[in-house]
Amino acid sequence: MFNWFDNKRERKEVALVLSTGGARGLAHIGGIDELQAQGYHIHSVAGTSMGALVGGMFAAGRLNDFREWMETVDRKKIFQLVDFSISLNHLVKGDRIIQAMKDVVPDVNIEDLPIPYCAIATDAISGTEVVFSRGSLYEAIRASISLPLFFNPVRQGDRVLIDGGLVNPLPLNRVKRVKGDLLVAINVSGHDYRGQVELRRIIKEQQSERSKVLSLLNRIMPDDADMNYYTLLNRSISIMINRNAQQAMKITPPDILVDIPMNRYSTFDFDKMERISAIGRNKTHAAIEKFLAAHS
Repeated sequence: MFNWFDNKRERKEVALVLSTGGARGLAHIGGIDELQAQGYHIHSVAGTSMGALVGGMFAAGRLNDFREWMETVDRKKIFQLVDFSISLNHLVKGDRIIQAMKDVVPDVNIEDLPIPYCAIATDAISGTEVVFSRGSLYEAIRASISLPLFFNPVRQGDRVLIDGGLVNPLPLNRVKRVKGDLLVAINVSGHDYRGQVELRRIIKEQQSERSKVLSLLNRIMPDDADMNYYTLLNRSISIMINRNAQQAMKITPPDILVDIPMNRYSTFDFDKMERISAIGRNKTHAAIEKFLAAHS
């Protein structure tokens, strides 16, 4: 019987899939580090939301540059990068963060990347999945991370694009495969219990336009309400995304699954990169060991 691991001429090829998850998706960085440290070669990547962002940086060959930049992100820099907007459909424009990343990692067309890559978004008009496999890398990332009510949706012709996690939070069926490779998934989707608290903290510490933003925020998510508009919508989306991810794994089971609920971190904990990345690396190491033990 053929043993994949006994054939030393074979490279350990991996098709990598990275989930949505906000700042918890920084665990994807540690996961990629561990896969490479173990000798796995990632030949393609697909991601949704934060998975699309980290996956895009890796596919561009610039993950280390992105990592070094993220290590400089503290609460002050988060405030500087959040361009609040008084609007009925979003709190943040999202332009400032994309421009800051472009200053670190220049834009490139997806078809020119060293390895195959795709990002997932959702068309809010038709409710259909939108797969970006060509065109501007940052346009794909910006559409994929457009968390409803938080980021300004991306308008593209007749389409209004929002977070891909609504339709395909773990795009196992979209990553490019080659014969004999391993399908590896890192899943950090799950309930965001602390997101409302963190969002309030960020806005209250923001100086410019603080009174206007707080006034709007107090209307949709008052301090004294356990279940307000924002909380109910956020938790509903979290439940849906988690269920969709579980269903995706049933339909297309990964060979190696790195499942990281991480309820202690919120969508907005971007200043905790080193801790979250370390969790991703440790969990990936454990998942690889489990896989190897089952196939020894």
